[in-house]
Amino acid sequence: MARDFYEVLGVSRTADRDEIQRAYRTLARRYHPDVNKDPQAEERFKEINEAFSVLSDPEQRARYDRFGEDFRKVPEDWEERVAAGGGAGGGFRWSAGGGPRVRYSSAGFGGERVDVEDLFGSLFGGAGRVPGADQEAELPLTVEEAYRGGRRTVALAGPTGQRRYQVDVPPGTTDGQRIRLAGEGGRGGGDDAPAGDLYLRVRIQPHPEFRLEGRDVHVRLPVTPWEAALGATVPVRTPSGATAKVTVPAGSSSGRRLRLRGEGMPNPRGANGDLYAELRIMVPPRLNDRERELLEELAAVSSFDPRRT
Repeated sequence: MARDFYEVLGVSRTADRDEIQRAYRTLARRYHPDVNKDPQAEERFKEINEAFSVLSDPEQRARYDRFGEDFRKVPEDWEERVAAGGGAGGGFRWSAGGGPRVRYSSAGFGGERVDVEDLFGSLFGGAGRVPGADQEAELPLTVEEAYRGGRRTVALAGPTGQRRYQVDVPPGTTDGQRIRLAGEGGRGGGDDAPAGDLYLRVRIQPHPEFRLEGRDVHVRLPVTPWEAALGATVPVRTPSGATAKVTVPAGSSSGRRLRLRGEGMPNPRGANGDLYAELRIMVPPRLNDRERELLEELAAVSSFDPRRT
């Protein structure tokens, strides 16, 4: 059985969006494979991303709260189907078999148990007409592809050979997010039974420059010792491919994080993520005579001792 998503993030079921995001950021920093070398950290990181992807999306969270771990097997228009079948308002649990079947119904039908076959007869037009199962596959994307979005051709191997799909990737797609291809899942059972849906789960690939935490983007920003000491305005590349300007305050040290609000991953439903540039002070690999002379002069007159600061 899959772990409860609230348990994964260590939040209560009444947690608000900010609480969920704070918990995600804390755990993502701890278990990111670039930081945590434990062999199981990567799996834990994927689990954390999946939980955040669901609980940060109001629609997915509502379905998860109602149906639990089987929420993805419930048709997205389940409420309309239930209403059309007699106004049933209870909660359902769906089996993990070839097609969705109700295991039991909860309150909402006058407190009585409901005949499963009768219910499915009203929802799907007869007991012999069972919708096909939903299916899932992974969709690898680079950070730049996830940022920009756009149409992609995806080839997937199936029992009848390779199939190709035209997929519209929304701008600002996050790791673990799912893209639905309606009617491209398993075939239904019975005449005219609708096919299930195919869900493509996005997996954003590791990047040499950018590291993602939700919609926030982290990048290392190399600066010279004099830029860090005196202050400067320096360029930093963003996932969009454009260059932004960031102000380095005088007296900055390696590890200082500078925030560029809204320069992270786009969010079609709200505020964009932020970009965090982490300073890395770099020194020249070789000094010319004048550089060496100036640095020796600085060393002679400076009383700064970083080991005592």
